[in-house]
Amino acid sequence: MTESSGRSVTANINLTLDGRYSGPDGPGDLGAIVSYAATEVARRHLSRIWDGATTALLGRRNAEGFLGYWPSVATDASADPRDRGYAKWLVDTEKVVLSSTLENAPWERTRIVNAPAAEVVRELKDLGSGNILVNCSASVIKPLLAADLLDRLYLMITPEIAGGGQRLFDDGLPATKWTLIHHEVGELGEMAMVYDRAR
Repeated sequence: MTESSGRSVTANINLTLDGRYSGPDGPGDLGAIVSYAATEVARRHLSRIWDGATTALLGRRNAEGFLGYWPSVATDASADPRDRGYAKWLVDTEKVVLSSTLENAPWERTRIVNAPAAEVVRELKDLGSGNILVNCSASVIKPLLAADLLDRLYLMITPEIAGGGQRLFDDGLPATKWTLIHHEVGELGEMAMVYDRAR
């Protein structure tokens, strides 16, 4: 992975064919995405995203949503081992949550930061070791794309057109070039892709 300095910054997100991370009914409208979350390709992709990461960077919505789901998976002996591995990593790793409204950290090993994403990432890059994973949080990924601070993108593309909802790649982003380093297509037509920033 190419990196400009310090730690690498990676991001994971699921998108529809029309580039949306939620549907027309708002942030909770994930019907075009969640039905592909438990496929073999999706689970292999999940195992890939946290490899080498030592910090999870999250927006408030995902931090609270993940808290309601992943800790129980970490202790569920009947869960898929790939899901359980990711869940244990997420519970145990350092988590930084960007929020202007949270007062108390929703997880152990978590700190709340009320600052712009680019500023936080620049500080994190100079501290510690291992990758920084921006985990499914478009509110964090967007400003990092705008600041050209992402080194790797893990994308899951689902074979549906949402027809409305929030897009990841807004107009006005700086032009950048990316190199495809991995891709895999599932039986349902879902695609897992990994892109490195070509610098």
